[in-house]
Amino acid sequence: MDAHETPMTVTRFTAMKSAGQKITMLTAYDYTMARLLDEAGVDGLLVGDSLAMVVQGHPTTLPATMEQMLYHAEMVGRAVRRALVVVDMPFMSYQLGVRDALANAGRILKQTRCQAVKLEGGADQAEIVAALVRAGIPVMAHLGLRPQSVHQSGGYSVQRNRQQLLQDSQAVQQAGAFSILLECIPADLAAEITASVQVPTIGIGAGSGCDGQIQVIHDVVGLTLGRLPRHAKTYADLKTAIQQAVAQYCQEVRQGLFPSAEHSFR
Repeated sequence: MDAHETPMTVTRFTAMKSAGQKITMLTAYDYTMARLLDEAGVDGLLVGDSLAMVVQGHPTTLPATMEQMLYHAEMVGRAVRRALVVVDMPFMSYQLGVRDALANAGRILKQTRCQAVKLEGGADQAEIVAALVRAGIPVMAHLGLRPQSVHQSGGYSVQRNRQQLLQDSQAVQQAGAFSILLECIPADLAAEITASVQVPTIGIGAGSGCDGQIQVIHDVVGLTLGRLPRHAKTYADLKTAIQQAVAQYCQEVRQGLFPSAEHSFR
């Protein structure tokens, strides 16, 4: 088994920063896509509460429930052989205190094959991060734009509070987070945060100075419905390919061309 096939662990993931190796992450929500992404060589997969928007069609991530996160995480975890799989803790699964956070994060590790959880928050959630880490649950912190706080912050906007972000990054690192996701932060500030911490930073809309990058898989492969975020880049046009394939299928069925003899039994 070569390095590309060796299963990713939290320790290996964290060590990539000191080794100067850029980290690649994508979201995944089901078995088929997770298997394809894992076999393509991505370092980490996030079962994001973004599934509320991307899969379920909600306008925010807030409706995602623990049961839904467990359902999708179990599928993704079953598909993956190499990548590190991180699962979002959904809204109100950890904000009520340490006891609930431990119970919910524990369910994720016990009921799926995933290895870590992610939660939004900085110094305000340092106590929760520390409690989870003490319990043996690896935690990725999430700073900058916090989708679960969209109503409080007034929308999806770039986060520029340098002092607060630097303080939050130090707080979650000291609490034991193995990595920090930075969302929608000016590139120079994200690079400054990256240089100030020993754990890897994973950026989304945070410039190239982060230790790694994460994107929503639907944006990457051209399945986005609606406006593509500025921070996203499309590498394929699967939406058009799917629509063309389905249109051709419908046409052939209506014209009596499918199924042909080769697709039928005797």
